[in-house]
Amino acid sequence: MAKFTFIDLFAGCGGLSEGFLTTGKFKSLAHVEWEMPMVESLRNRLVKKWGYSELEAKRDVIHFDIQKTDELLNGNWSEDTIDLYGSTNDSDICLSGLKGRIGNSPVDIIIGGPPCQAYSIHGRAQDKNGMNDDYRNYLFESFVKIVNAFKPKLFVFENVPGMLSAHPGGVKVTERIYEAFASIGYVIRKPEELGKCIFNALDYHVPQERKRVILIGIPQNSMLKLDDIYSSIDSFAKKGEVLTVRDALGEFPPLYPLSQPKKIGRKNISHTTNPDSNYTQHDARYLSLRDIEVYRRWVTEKLNYISQKEKIDFYFNVTGHHTLYAKYKSLDWDKPSQTVVAHLCKDGHMFIHPDASQARSITIREAATLMTFPMDFDFIGSNAMCYRMIGNAVPVLFAQGIANGIAKVLS
Repeated sequence: MAKFTFIDLFAGCGGLSEGFLTTGKFKSLAHVEWEMPMVESLRNRLVKKWGYSELEAKRDVIHFDIQKTDELLNGNWSEDTIDLYGSTNDSDICLSGLKGRIGNSPVDIIIGGPPCQAYSIHGRAQDKNGMNDDYRNYLFESFVKIVNAFKPKLFVFENVPGMLSAHPGGVKVTERIYEAFASIGYVIRKPEELGKCIFNALDYHVPQERKRVILIGIPQNSMLKLDDIYSSIDSFAKKGEVLTVRDALGEFPPLYPLSQPKKIGRKNISHTTNPDSNYTQHDARYLSLRDIEVYRRWVTEKLNYISQKEKIDFYFNVTGHHTLYAKYKSLDWDKPSQTVVAHLCKDGHMFIHPDASQARSITIREAATLMTFPMDFDFIGSNAMCYRMIGNAVPVLFAQGIANGIAKVLS
């Protein structure tokens, strides 16, 4: 049976694509991503896992700013665009764009999720303007243009639940999205019905609480029905089969704090090194002696369960700095993880390992495992960038559930 084809927009390191490809029912035609470490990680994965040649991977994963939508679609890049992206892409993309790359191949599905920071409730709370001025509020417009160019049978648009309440410029972003797709002949659920489009990755064997809005869009004249597609995706959930942090991380080699941090070359080390080569990218991030003691105390004294005020006071007492929010949290062995977030690129204070004797935050590989990335998935870039691309990704098993549900309806 022929595989369904897809284009992945805002592809990141490829969590959504990985889920679709693992079903064996889909074939990727192109991926678009603007951050080079994510591009390199995705190209590497296509070569090592999915049998692409280096040239095919370079053609398939387009390093580009999707806001330059016309150039992305049609090629004929300006000199400025060539200066920015010419050297990291195949020359054919510069000349003929995404349309040239796809050629006459039918595009069955377009998938992707614009960056969520502008829609995130936490992000809006932290920003003095509530993210109203953030350009990322409007990246959906590029998604709409590309859907209009290729006319897929359906599209998948993934984002955070905060999208449902975001209202830049005083207009709800869901209304803008609904009207934008309607203007090109596509239908999604009405803005007031989008609460029914929230899924929890936990229900798809992902060991973390991670709720996301999944917008499905179909042509207005389609024989497909939105309710059937959502029901099909829901049929692949494994509700009641909850995986915990212990299920995910219990077999990982422990990494214990050293009596004194040391420096090897230019690298500061505060914990023992990983002895098992089967667990790649499993090295503890450097911590000061103060933070090691704070982490140990946090787990030993079960400080997750003290009041918010006590958590804020604790932070002031150990750092001398004021905060409006709790700054520490540990994982619980016997519960799912909280939502893995891109903030891990800055520090791991909210992801303290549940074993007090290890007194550390989770490693890159542990974060990836909580996102159900396979153990042989390599993340390319600085440690901070690896944490960020993992936190911004779609969990692979969640993506697989979405893909299986869609394939069932399309078959």
